[in-house]
Amino acid sequence: MDKKEYMIIDGIPVEINGEKNLLELIRKVGIKLPTFCYHSELSIYGACRMCMVENKRGELEAACSTPPRAGMEIRTNVERLRRYRKMILELLLANHCRDCTTCGNNGKCKLQDLAMKFNMSDVRFPNGVTEPEIDNSSPCITRDQNRCILCGDCVRVCNEIQGVGAIDFAHRGAKMKVSTAFDRPIANSPCVGCGQCAAVCPTGAIVVKNDADEVWKALDDRNTSVTVQVAPAVRVAIGKEFGLPDGENAIGRIAAALRRMNFDRIYDTSTGADLTVLEESEELLERLSAENGTMPMFTSCCPAWVNYCEKSHPDLLPHISTCRSPMQMLASVIKEQKDLPNKKRVHVAVMPCTAKKFEASRSEFTKDGSPNVDYVITTQELIQMIKESGIVFSELEPEAMDLPLGINTGAGVIFGVTGGVTEAVLRRLYAEKSMAGLFAITYKDVRGLEGVKKATIQVGEKELKIAIVSGLKNASELVKQMKSGEEHFDFIEVMACPGGCINGAGQPYGSSSEVAARGKGLYSADKLSAIKRSEENPLMNELYGGILKGRVHELLHVEY
Repeated sequence: MDKKEYMIIDGIPVEINGEKNLLELIRKVGIKLPTFCYHSELSIYGACRMCMVENKRGELEAACSTPPRAGMEIRTNVERLRRYRKMILELLLANHCRDCTTCGNNGKCKLQDLAMKFNMSDVRFPNGVTEPEIDNSSPCITRDQNRCILCGDCVRVCNEIQGVGAIDFAHRGAKMKVSTAFDRPIANSPCVGCGQCAAVCPTGAIVVKNDADEVWKALDDRNTSVTVQVAPAVRVAIGKEFGLPDGENAIGRIAAALRRMNFDRIYDTSTGADLTVLEESEELLERLSAENGTMPMFTSCCPAWVNYCEKSHPDLLPHISTCRSPMQMLASVIKEQKDLPNKKRVHVAVMPCTAKKFEASRSEFTKDGSPNVDYVITTQELIQMIKESGIVFSELEPEAMDLPLGINTGAGVIFGVTGGVTEAVLRRLYAEKSMAGLFAITYKDVRGLEGVKKATIQVGEKELKIAIVSGLKNASELVKQMKSGEEHFDFIEVMACPGGCINGAGQPYGSSSEVAARGKGLYSADKLSAIKRSEENPLMNELYGGILKGRVHELLHVEY
């Protein structure tokens, strides 16, 4: 039997059980050391020095970068360390914009939070910040250099998780800053709008672009009819902000809140996902049956992935499905409705994703010069609008979506989690339509939050090789393997955000366990759905025989 190893933390013996660093072991015993630059999914950077501990020789060591050793003794909370951490905070605040009440991260800022915890009532040094340095060029995110504390989280997530490399450190010493190449505006960089930099930023240096004010103006205009659609992943991420359990399906409360905010019609993007399943599965079958069909076929639901291909792998564009995203499919149908009031019409989409803001602005998704989706607001923006309205979200009685575009299936709902698009398409293609057939798809390596999943499914006489990828760096590595001949696939689902839309940058930031709870919430919603397959949605026949008749390609497809 292996001998157990222990170390001493604040006088308490603690077993070492595979922890990579002291910080993991310290948190295991219920001590939450402050950090700015530490994320378990990213490389160790050790820049902020907030997690320093004292060993028995009186030396200071960074807990995030020091591996635990048997017999080691450390202290985490002595006067020397408290003074040290307060000094770091004081120096950061001296070089930081302190207009907290007008910051996009107010209430969610780690610097603000730690300043309160350490009772920072005074900063002895003059504030070195003069004017804000705002980069507002992107439709997805806003950058303010004067709120940056140089923790490097954004740089590492952009390079290590997404593999985009749009930003990095520039200059040295006091002039160091996070910048694009040649200090260009972020919109002119390789940035794809995924927003994961904003998701990990501990301050307000990078935040989600806020379009709520424009939506309020439309809602307040009596001559404007405002419709809204809500993406599947939003329903399982919004509740925690209002005291509901992680992953609870709050779509009924969302509908009730939106009605109180004066939206005229409220629809579920899952209905658009059902349209996507029908069109994408047909396109896949056509490509498989054609002699020279362009294979493999990549999914097209994720706008950050499409943008990434345009900038980094333009040769892959013919391989991307011509299907519009569920948001754009549903928006196209909504804009064709004739039963809405004879007013100016504005359509809003509530999305978990910052890149959807970019997608809404694309010229491909306009009609007669007007965008199909006028405004995209993220889950974070919707939360703020609900709070601003004074609505007590947790006390709302759930309400239904509006008909007929509120009818959807479980297949559409699971689009919000990585593997969901693939599973929904397979439900459409799989010959066995019984519950046993449904379970066979579910457990064939399709589900789970791993960055890369592979499966082989029998579709008719064809054995279909499938890959499911989340995180753009994983996608890039898979593309390299395919181009080198190491791998071959027929169908590939790509989501830019790790874990899929449930972990989109427009969602409230969640730990790995919280993101997993969101995925579980979507699968629970699928279980409770009376209709599991998109082709069984009764609305589909009505749409294909009505609005879409003779106009399927015009309204549901796109060429990039």
